Amino acid sequence: MLRFILSKFMFMLLSLFLLVSATFLLMNAIPGSPLQSEKATSEAVQKNLEAYYGLDKPLYVQYGTYLKNLLQGDMGISMKKKFQSVDKMIANSFGPSLRLGLTAVVTSVVVGCVLGMIAAMHHRKLLDNLAMIIAVIGMAIPSLVMAPLMQYYLAFKWGIFEVAGLDKPMDYVLPTIALASGPIAFIARLLRSTMIEVLNADFIKTAKSKGLSGYVIVVRHALRNSMLPVVTYLGYLTAGIITGSVVIEKIFAIPGIGKYFVQSVIDRDYPLIMGITIFYAVILMVTRFLADVAYVLVDPRMRAGGKGAK
Repeated sequence: MLRFILSKFMFMLLSLFLLVSATFLLMNAIPGSPLQSEKATSEAVQKNLEAYYGLDKPLYVQYGTYLKNLLQGDMGISMKKKFQSVDKMIANSFGPSLRLGLTAVVTSVVVGCVLGMIAAMHHRKLLDNLAMIIAVIGMAIPSLVMAPLMQYYLAFKWGIFEVAGLDKPMDYVLPTIALASGPIAFIARLLRSTMIEVLNADFIKTAKSKGLSGYVIVVRHALRNSMLPVVTYLGYLTAGIITGSVVIEKIFAIPGIGKYFVQSVIDRDYPLIMGITIFYAVILMVTRFLADVAYVLVDPRMRAGGKGAK
């Protein structure tokens, strides 16, 4: 098991290094200078700005300096935000993104598991059909479409929620639904299919023959043995929601890291683009690594060091 975890960790570090290198090279491969839009009063001022950001040095020197600073936690200085530090901008704006992302993750898992359990326990009955209809709707309507629709009807037209912002607990409802609708549908369908197989297993029939209540059978036996695919998906879900909330943050005017990412692309703010890309990549890789570790801890075959761990 330890060998499996170490190999995953080393692969994560290698992937991160390759991504940092590719991002740096792609940013520098774009024609023109990111400082061309600056209102420089003279050529001397333009050269001073290039020297300040190290753009006057050879590419390999810039790359080496960037890697060195990155290992020290320094992502550089923004070119458009009045010389603000990129790492401090990310740190100051990541709080709202993290809170919204975690709220959406918890909502996805809880609601998705409840729908999946209801559908599996009432297989091919009315409740099963209703749960799957909800799941299909959640998967069919993209968050980019659902968010403006909810914003217009539930906030602007009916006044139930605020149109934008993230100041009160109720402000989390609309963006959370927009982010969690797809994962809820996926988890519900995933848990339903797995639990149907588990409920027909021999050990469930044995538990029923012992006179155990339906609640005990479903929660302690069926649900526990059906959660492995959900646990595996949880790492990808967490990374996908936290890193994929950029557009939703823009729609609901949430003061999170998404506003900087969108604006940095428009402004060609290379240090900020690279900093946010790398930051999101770290979240993605770490959550997937933790998902692999959780998979090892949940699956006894992996802990035993069987063929699945190789």
